[in-house]
Amino acid sequence: MNFTHHDYGRITDAIEYLRANAAAQPDLAAIARHVGLGEHHFQRLFTRWAGVSPKRFLQFLTIEDAKRRLAETRNTLDLSADIGLSGTGRLHDLFITLEALTPGEARTGGAGLIIRWGLHDTPFGRVVIGITDRGVCALHFVDDQQHAAELLHQAWPHATLRHEPVATAKTAGRIFTPIAQRTHEPLAVLVKGSNFQIQVWRALLALPAGALATYSDIAAVLDKPDAARAVGSAVAANSIAYLIPCHRVIRASGALSGYRWGSARKTAILGWEAARSAGGQR
Repeated sequence: MNFTHHDYGRITDAIEYLRANAAAQPDLAAIARHVGLGEHHFQRLFTRWAGVSPKRFLQFLTIEDAKRRLAETRNTLDLSADIGLSGTGRLHDLFITLEALTPGEARTGGAGLIIRWGLHDTPFGRVVIGITDRGVCALHFVDDQQHAAELLHQAWPHATLRHEPVATAKTAGRIFTPIAQRTHEPLAVLVKGSNFQIQVWRALLALPAGALATYSDIAAVLDKPDAARAVGSAVAANSIAYLIPCHRVIRASGALSGYRWGSARKTAILGWEAARSAGGQR
């Protein structure tokens, strides 16, 4: 499934239009006209991207649907707590192993690390991916190459950065490829953070596609029921977009707001996942 950032721009424009005008129930012609495409072209583009029609997609973005998925997810989180959040989570049929830098390594700002990086188009816009011999160390949605390099340098000021998009393309393909084509070969992630942040990120890896949780849900799993605000800070500090699924944490009200890489992108990802999950196909 190949999409350019231009395709994604039209998709998000359509989603935002649908949400803003849901009460009026705009027809296909109105949505297509809004994004500047013919009806048939837009219908093909959106259905190829989402797997469902625009009107069906909108059903996965309602407060009612979000609350339903919150309730269903709590069973998954309870199970992850029972097995101890071991550090291996499952995301989109990918097995993720999460390794954290030691405090000493984190203080050096990546000294001695070689980070290969590249920009790649995905169903949710363009990403910069940074990889090391120990795993993926960065994954950000970005608009341009200069911004991508700046993000990596800020996070890893003393690492050696090498622009090698051919090397990172395989990793991008594994992360964003259709489920049927994915392998079960473990995908390693390398992060730096406090012990609490790492606990939160491990908990996020227990959330499968289509699932949703609140900040309080994550705090409860960590046996820290009063730490919802701290969980929110840890979620916001996640530097591995999509792979560590901070987009699946929402407000208890069911609102899909708040995301480091933009609320429109969060809405698109959550709707896309819901449409493709077993629950979303009901």
